Amino acid sequence: MLRGLWRLTWIEIKIFVREPLGAIGTVVIPVFVFVLLGRLGGEAVSASRAAESSVFGIDLPVFAGILIALNAVLSLVAIISIYREGGILKRLRATPLRPQTILTAHVVVKLLLTAVTLTLTLLVGRRYHPAGADVPVIGFTIALLIATWSILSIGFLIASIVPTARFAQPIGAVILYPMLAVSGLFVPIASMPPGMQAVARALPLTYSVSLLRGIWRGDTWAAHAGDVAALALVFIVCTALSARVFRWQ
Repeated sequence: MLRGLWRLTWIEIKIFVREPLGAIGTVVIPVFVFVLLGRLGGEAVSASRAAESSVFGIDLPVFAGILIALNAVLSLVAIISIYREGGILKRLRATPLRPQTILTAHVVVKLLLTAVTLTLTLLVGRRYHPAGADVPVIGFTIALLIATWSILSIGFLIASIVPTARFAQPIGAVILYPMLAVSGLFVPIASMPPGMQAVARALPLTYSVSLLRGIWRGDTWAAHAGDVAALALVFIVCTALSARVFRWQ
């Protein structure tokens, strides 16, 4: 099983690299947005105050992390839909590989690409943090992979019910990107109306933002056990639903 998983994962990586639009959307755009916002922030905030600024010291890396995760999910939705419409999923299922192995390979590819994109983002973003600033790279990477894993399960659920590849990515974007507005990244949840607060607490991006922001700020993992539990619950529920409604053809 593991041999088949790694071989299929390697094949998917090669397919991804050969498709320039996928690489641009998943890797290049998040790095570009981070650099652009970092430069705009550098003009407005002096380097000595960058670490103290909520926007440029904490929220910019968190926004970049969420953008990386969302792009990975939208890419997954598009690929699964294309594979289904082209009959690739049907042919893969006819192979000795188990369905779980086939789907897991796609998840592994997206997690690897998330780690690569985050690494590039942090490398180009070093110039926007003062020398000697303690950036929790390892902890933030683990937190982002947890958030991505949870959001990917939503992507699988979307891919399970989207009929054609033409509408896969637009529908995914319409569902996922509006979540940013009520995730607490731009507007504090406490300042929202009660109804909006209830909606925010039901969305996984809210817990993703809280986890990423806290780990970047230096909080302990114990302080965000609730965020991790909520993301795990989202993963379990969406995975269970996907298993029931997923169509191979």
